[in-house]
Amino acid sequence: MASQHSSLHSHSRSRSDYGQRRRGQEIIKRGIMTQFFPATYTANILIMEATSTVIQGVPVACHLDGTSAQLNTLCAVLFFDEQNYTDAVVLAVYPNGSQGVPVPAPGRIVFVNGYQQFSSQTINAGSASTFTLTGGSSGIPAGALGTLYKVFFSSPTAGSYIQLAPHGASDMSAYASVGNLPLANGTLNSTGTLQMDAAGRIDIKANNGNCTVTLYTHGYVF
Repeated sequence: MASQHSSLHSHSRSRSDYGQRRRGQEIIKRGIMTQFFPATYTANILIMEATSTVIQGVPVACHLDGTSAQLNTLCAVLFFDEQNYTDAVVLAVYPNGSQGVPVPAPGRIVFVNGYQQFSSQTINAGSASTFTLTGGSSGIPAGALGTLYKVFFSSPTAGSYIQLAPHGASDMSAYASVGNLPLANGTLNSTGTLQMDAAGRIDIKANNGNCTVTLYTHGYVF
């Protein structure tokens, strides 16, 4: 009799444990993101192992954004309970062949301590000088896409201005400019964000008069 009771108790406990495992087991599945809703940070996901099953309104991890959560990109979906497909979150997205690759690559801003790149650099009117902003004590790593800068210049010529652009830009007027200087021997300053070329270089051009330029950086885009 005692043996039968023990067997029944063991069987009951096994069923209970099985039910708990079935209800609470987490699982990660692959899917295809068919739609992203930035206003609610949710997405519609086609589960790959069940090609006709689309789960709507799945929460998306907050580190993703519209540059990465693209149509037809592959994604990893965590189901906190594999028996409850409404209890899930999109953990990550990654390219699906040629689809889902952000072009151009998205950038994130990183702030660093202010650093004087150069001081009182004279640039002749109509000429452009090239400066490398990455490396050294700048805090800007190689491979950075752009920089946060503060620049000021002076000139003995009224109406002078400077242009800033990534090195080798075909049209410097499409990027940043400071000026025109209202009075001779005056000074103008400005701050902004500027692209760099792949080697971390920018060009600065003086216009209408020789310009003496000082540049600081205090962050980068990666």
